[in-house]
Amino acid sequence: MRQTAKRLLAWMIGGLLLVLPAVTHAQDAKLTNIIVTNTRDDLLLYLSVKGAFPPKIEKTIESGLPAAFSFNINLYRKRVLWPDAKITEIVLTHTIKYDNLRQEYQVTRSWDNNTAQTVKSFPEAQKLMTEIDSLTIVPLNQLEKGERYQIRAKAKLSRLTLPFYLHYVLFFVSLWDFETDWYTIDFIY
Repeated sequence: MRQTAKRLLAWMIGGLLLVLPAVTHAQDAKLTNIIVTNTRDDLLLYLSVKGAFPPKIEKTIESGLPAAFSFNINLYRKRVLWPDAKITEIVLTHTIKYDNLRQEYQVTRSWDNNTAQTVKSFPEAQKLMTEIDSLTIVPLNQLEKGERYQIRAKAKLSRLTLPFYLHYVLFFVSLWDFETDWYTIDFIY
């Protein structure tokens, strides 16, 4: 019993040392390469997150602790003298988990049928976690020609998902949370 308590304490201290230095690096994350385009029928969004995985966070994930990104995307119709009208709000979740036995990463993206994609390298997993490609925002028939619109987007690295009993012991894990600023793109349809 005493050995188990010592191991848990050593793991907690080691985890604290891994997580705390990552806080300053994670704050540098930002949305980039934001593109709004359309097909014949739909309004599409492309974006990526840069600076979200400094080496300390990568090591924490490789220790087997899962992490999640949440993306908040809102589409507004711009109005003069009235508050902007919200057309849609989309919340996406990307999760990553490393399997130590198989030495592979499982990435699940809510907008991509929630099927887990398995990759062997961290750069591949990182790309899956940080990119959104051709996300349908709304059908074009919901937009009016000649009107002004705005897309607002934000990403957040969510708290690690830990077993329930560790939430009380590892209170410092919330320091790993971060979110980007809101990014906006104005366009006329």
